[in-house]
Amino acid sequence: MHPLMLWFHKSGSPPTFYRWTGTLMPWFWGVAIVLGAIGLYMGLVRAPADYLQGESARIMYLHVPSAWMSMFIFAFMALCGALALIWHIKISEVLMISAAPIGMGFTLVTLITGSLWGRPTWGTFWVWDARLTSELVLLFLYFGVIGLFHAFDDRRKGARAAAILALIGLVNLPVIHYSVSWWNTLHQDNSINLMTGKNTIHPSMLWPLLTMAIATKFWFVASLLARARVEVLEMESGKEWVQALLPDVGSAQEPGA
Repeated sequence: MHPLMLWFHKSGSPPTFYRWTGTLMPWFWGVAIVLGAIGLYMGLVRAPADYLQGESARIMYLHVPSAWMSMFIFAFMALCGALALIWHIKISEVLMISAAPIGMGFTLVTLITGSLWGRPTWGTFWVWDARLTSELVLLFLYFGVIGLFHAFDDRRKGARAAAILALIGLVNLPVIHYSVSWWNTLHQDNSINLMTGKNTIHPSMLWPLLTMAIATKFWFVASLLARARVEVLEMESGKEWVQALLPDVGSAQEPGA
């Protein structure tokens, strides 16, 4: 086996995964909290109000990073699903299903903050705008992945079915991203393009936004590891390493306990 693949399989074994994630997780939480606090302060206090939308535009410091994360997490989930389907790696299944509720939460935040932002900007909480509608479809896809996983008594069969749906759902991501270019929508065109550096947003607003974007990435990883560790314990509850780690759980599973 290739050394890289060998390392991947070893680090992805449930006992090893549980140990190293326990070490890293507090650091991710700490960075997420610090950057989140800095980003919110810069965006809600220090950044100027928008010259057209006024103070209501400050909601973008929650809305935009959440929208980015809703798509990023689904792509991550589909990647984990592909690894699980191809190489049958348990941890890939665990990461995929652990990421789904987090992505669903970010999608809900995106839709709610978008509606609150739309009321003073468009005069209504909701319109069947192409980007809004495709983001709503993304929420349904998250619900579908979670529901499909829990529809099977066999966790691994449920994970494989959910992985297939996640891969199919990838087609919705370019629709969300390019909807403002493909159709005439109420959403403005993208103000930030990190690849080309052609940004139409002022640096005083750009830096708080990017800080919040990085903070949400760290928050996602910390939350993902926390959920994945619980999933691993449930999946491996009958194994010796779990019972040695949690003797109370092991004794509670004995007959007559």
